[in-house]
Amino acid sequence: MTARTTRARHRAARRPVASFAQSSTIGRNATIVAAGAGILVSTFGAAAAPAVAAPLPDSSTKLSTVDLSALTEQAREALAAAPVVAVAADAQFGVEQAAVSVTPAPAKVTRATTTSSTTSTTSIGAAVPASANGSTIVSIAARYVGVPYLSGGTTPDGFDCSGFTAYVYAQAGISLPRTSSAQAAGGTRVSRADAQPGDLVYAPGHIGIYAGGNTMIDAPRPGKTVQFRAIWMSAPQFIRY
Repeated sequence: MTARTTRARHRAARRPVASFAQSSTIGRNATIVAAGAGILVSTFGAAAAPAVAAPLPDSSTKLSTVDLSALTEQAREALAAAPVVAVAADAQFGVEQAAVSVTPAPAKVTRATTTSSTTSTTSIGAAVPASANGSTIVSIAARYVGVPYLSGGTTPDGFDCSGFTAYVYAQAGISLPRTSSAQAAGGTRVSRADAQPGDLVYAPGHIGIYAGGNTMIDAPRPGKTVQFRAIWMSAPQFIRY
């Protein structure tokens, strides 16, 4: 009998087909998948890592715990270099208050007047006479003592008589006509006995402000300045607004 030998037959090896064939779960919601020649790691839905509390470089003078996991490297460096002020637990704070002193404005101001050849200094403003104390109109008028007379003038650069009275009254909120005769006609005439400081004093062609007693304040005439002086009219009229 002849011995017969039969060889075992084997399938030819095939190339592995890339597929998601093998997987194993690692940790919570984290899956490693073998696929062909590479490994894909899925971390979708993974739980956030817990915050790590760590001391700063100098824990003796700064806060001992900071959530460093939420900080960028730049923020960590800035935090570590931030200055620290140490204050005793029993420290007390107070506010120093300095005394405040009030200096009233001077009653007079200085006005420089320039001519073609000289420069002179005029003192502007004067105290209110005792006879007119309490009068708002006279107090305002006294500020302009020393202002030069100026024909047609209606400002502190220069006044004529009715320009002066109209300007002073306007500072008190009272509007007067422009001319002296219109001012006299527009108010209420009162007797000399009933006249009060602040009323107008009028004579044809001129007007001023009564300052009590036998005094008035006005812008007299060219070459003069606003001043307190005695009432010079022979028959003055007193006009009230």
